[in-house]
Amino acid sequence: MDYSPETFRPLTFHDARTAFRDGSDTPRAYLERCLATIAAREPEVRAFASLNEEGARAAADASTERWRAGAPLSSIDGMPIGIKDLLETRDLPTEMGSAFYRGSRPGRDSALVQALRQAGAVIVGKTVTTELGMSHPGPTRHPFDLRRTPGGSSSGSGAVISARMLPAAIGTQVLGSVIRPASFNANWALKPTQGGINRGERQGFSQSTVGIHAGCAEDMWQVAVEIVKRVGGDPGAPGLYFTAEDPPPALRPRRLAVLETEGWPLAEPKAIAAFEKALDALRAQGVAILRRGDHPLLEALEQRVLGAMALATDVCAYESAWSVANMMAKNPDALSESLKARFELGCSVTLPQYRARLLQREEMRAAQAALAGEIDAFIGLPACGPAPLPGDTGGSTNRILHTTGNPIMNTASSGLGCPVVTVPRMAVEGMPLGIAVTTQPHQDERAIAIARWIEAAVPPIMV
Repeated sequence: MDYSPETFRPLTFHDARTAFRDGSDTPRAYLERCLATIAAREPEVRAFASLNEEGARAAADASTERWRAGAPLSSIDGMPIGIKDLLETRDLPTEMGSAFYRGSRPGRDSALVQALRQAGAVIVGKTVTTELGMSHPGPTRHPFDLRRTPGGSSSGSGAVISARMLPAAIGTQVLGSVIRPASFNANWALKPTQGGINRGERQGFSQSTVGIHAGCAEDMWQVAVEIVKRVGGDPGAPGLYFTAEDPPPALRPRRLAVLETEGWPLAEPKAIAAFEKALDALRAQGVAILRRGDHPLLEALEQRVLGAMALATDVCAYESAWSVANMMAKNPDALSESLKARFELGCSVTLPQYRARLLQREEMRAAQAALAGEIDAFIGLPACGPAPLPGDTGGSTNRILHTTGNPIMNTASSGLGCPVVTVPRMAVEGMPLGIAVTTQPHQDERAIAIARWIEAAVPPIMV
């Protein structure tokens, strides 16, 4: 079925709470509707690595009693949610999309899962990830076109939103694993400032970030806030800054800068055409749009982020080499050829080369910081186009494959460590394509406020 940003209505939760309060609906009834959709669509979409229907029903019943008593634990009490299968859950397997970890049950909750349970959220299941959150794909198919990939590595987390199975899901990103699948699946998504949401045991990558997929900005923001209120950000990070539990009101920007990145020459012509229509709509609202030739500091940033894909590939391969070495020693047959190639790359990166990459990343961040007083936010494409067909190896290098879509549009913002929000406002040939809003680090609220304004200012675009 074709996607239309004008008519598609994702599942939302924040607007169900009034009915919970007056007793005309309950979290258990809401959950049952989700489970019915999962039963209908999961056999073809395959978004879940595991489900815990019994545990979810028990949690939803407890939430129902709290709402009846007028004492919900939080704004997300009773919200059914999926957890990417990289993150530990005490009552479900954590297999990380890998044959190596098949059947693994660590029996403990990651920090953010603890926070969600404390807030009354209903953990429905684990969503499919690519192998170890890298690029070897899982079985998930795109809900709008079963021939296509839903993206990676947060494949299942993106798909459960576009399939209307759940109102929210947790993803993670190192290169582009929240923002790209969000774009492919018509999700709202937040990839926060680096370290903004506590990723618990997932501390192995210096660019790894927990993100939120949702059907609307309200649910996305409230999930993030309820986590951070309870467990903060990563160790040593101040965590996501917020002034209210509700998302910030829409904010009209004065000046937006288009951040093309090195992915721009690889973007599909129709994706660029749709994006240019969005820019025209913003100009019609009186927003100044800067392109790289309009400001020397913007051009300097564009020059600095050239090579962000290679930087991220080298840094992540180096940082993961020691952990993959343990897996190689124990059961190399359980690892994909793509992961083995990453391991070989990681072993080949020297300490001086790694330090040079870190310096390159700091120079990127300094170039972005120089624009802090010049613009309100950056705007760009979150993907080169809509979700590709399987086997499309755009972005692959040698034996390291990217068959879930090229992450090159996301590697700059991942390296910059800044917040990114996707706004589902465009369609290309009947498939979703988002708009990416990026701000300076720790301006997550501003990114969401501007994204909400853009949602209202830009009419649905279909090319």
